[in-house]
Amino acid sequence: MATLLVLCRFVHFIVVLLMFGACVFRPWLLGAAPQPALDRRLLRITRALAWAGLGSGVAWLVLITASMAGSWSAAWDLSTVQLVLDKTFFGQVWTWHLLLNGLLVVVLMTGWKAPRLPLITVLLATLAPVGHGAMLAGLRGQLLILNQVMHLLCVGAWLGGLLLLVLILRQPDRPPLETILRRFSGVGYGLVAGLLLTGMINVRVLTGQWWPTPLFNGFALILLIKVMLVLGMLALALLNRLRLDRCEQRPGSLKASVMLEWLLGVSAVAAVSLLGTLPPMGLAG
Repeated sequence: MATLLVLCRFVHFIVVLLMFGACVFRPWLLGAAPQPALDRRLLRITRALAWAGLGSGVAWLVLITASMAGSWSAAWDLSTVQLVLDKTFFGQVWTWHLLLNGLLVVVLMTGWKAPRLPLITVLLATLAPVGHGAMLAGLRGQLLILNQVMHLLCVGAWLGGLLLLVLILRQPDRPPLETILRRFSGVGYGLVAGLLLTGMINVRVLTGQWWPTPLFNGFALILLIKVMLVLGMLALALLNRLRLDRCEQRPGSLKASVMLEWLLGVSAVAAVSLLGTLPPMGLAG
């Protein structure tokens, strides 16, 4: 059950993060002018992600219900599910989260002209309270949840922006790459700074240390893997930044580099999905 929960968390986090980032960067990188082929492809991907988010969100609820009740059969009992939704902090947050995800699916499938970015932003923000932030009470817990919201926004913008960049690079009639990459990297500095700062705050508050110990065990080990993956992303981003003036002459190499950076980011989210199920050292025992 624990393995399924980690997998479910990973799928759900990654689809919501990607939807947010792609939606944020679409007007920033390409402006308001329509890009028919790209926009159609992006809409298809966003619809698939929204459905995957709804399915994985329901599966997450089922797994949490089974875990709390200690029985798989209880997960399919409507009264038990209702009890989890009504009487637990996770359930109260998840009720709104699933409703928002369902509304997003309706908006995307019907062409309803509701603003998507605010809806996806709130959907992403409601993921913050279901992690370690819920372990602390009062003002401290609320501030940690707010910090986690900012962390998720930075991660989502970076990963979703990379996905959009991959789609742009695959377009035969794409706009000038140097302009797009300069816009992306310009915002990227702020995203990286926000990601690192909020990540350090999370670790400090949860463990009471700037880095948990022992280093190669449990929470600290997975955190180390996550940090190494993020550093790999930063190295690739810096390399691409240094070669901006030659980007038009090496589209194949650039595409491979951006794809690798994106895959490292997805792997980091996988590490976080496991991290969220482990007790921080400062709270363990």
